[in-house]
Amino acid sequence: MKRLLLLVLAAVLGLTPVAWSQSRSAARFETVQFQSKLVGKTLPYNVVLPAEYERAPNLPYPVLYLLHGLGDHADGWRGRSFLTDYAAENRLIIVTPEGGDSWYTDSATVPGDRYESYLIQELIPDVESRYRTVKSRAGRAIAGLSMGGYGAIKLGVKYPDRFSFAASTSGALAVASYRTEADLPKSGPLEQSILRTFGRADGPVKAANDLFKLVGELPDERIASLPFLYLDCGTEDFLLQSSRGLDRLLSKRKIPHQYRELPGDHNFAYWRNRLPEIFRIAEQRMTSQP
Repeated sequence: MKRLLLLVLAAVLGLTPVAWSQSRSAARFETVQFQSKLVGKTLPYNVVLPAEYERAPNLPYPVLYLLHGLGDHADGWRGRSFLTDYAAENRLIIVTPEGGDSWYTDSATVPGDRYESYLIQELIPDVESRYRTVKSRAGRAIAGLSMGGYGAIKLGVKYPDRFSFAASTSGALAVASYRTEADLPKSGPLEQSILRTFGRADGPVKAANDLFKLVGELPDERIASLPFLYLDCGTEDFLLQSSRGLDRLLSKRKIPHQYRELPGDHNFAYWRNRLPEIFRIAEQRMTSQP
């Protein structure tokens, strides 16, 4: 209720999310200009430090990596949500990386587009070298919207030793599940980005990143090693069926997860309302780890 009243007041005063956040939040925001050797370019990432970070100089913090959607960039979450305001209420370091239109995958067709390797091999070590973090699986979570929702769940399933929690809001979870190129959406840039990243339908990159295939073929003995998975989707979202499909598959495989459907469409009005819940569950899951 308190947060709702504050958001209403911000709207009445005509403050943008960023301006309102800066006016009341003690969370600290900064940008790191990281030079990626794997991708071969500068990939900036943003960091939101919790309010008490400077007041507790010996205390390590868990980290939530928050992934953006297709056509967006590392600044997208901050510019269109109350990110620093929400972060001030949690004991988490929030990192928003630059993912381009990569689907957080090592591209089948562009050798330099190695965004999955970048995130796992370069970004996480760099964050943990610069900030006081919990340097273990128990202290890492990953989440994202749309393209980033797919990336978060996929990386959580592929690298269960790195993350204790993975979350998707409105995830494009079936993006790599096409059986033929004719099954792809005929929307120009979207179709091109999928083919550029995953390649032909019978190719190895597509197979290695098909989330439904990864979950469906996961050996029973590996299920216990997975991070806790969280999915949600708006009831008016065109991606609702893929979220429902993954929920059914996770339930069939008896993989621990939570799934929610709430009123909303595929937009930031829905996603910004989901952030507090994702932060809450991420913090709860990470702090409950041994």
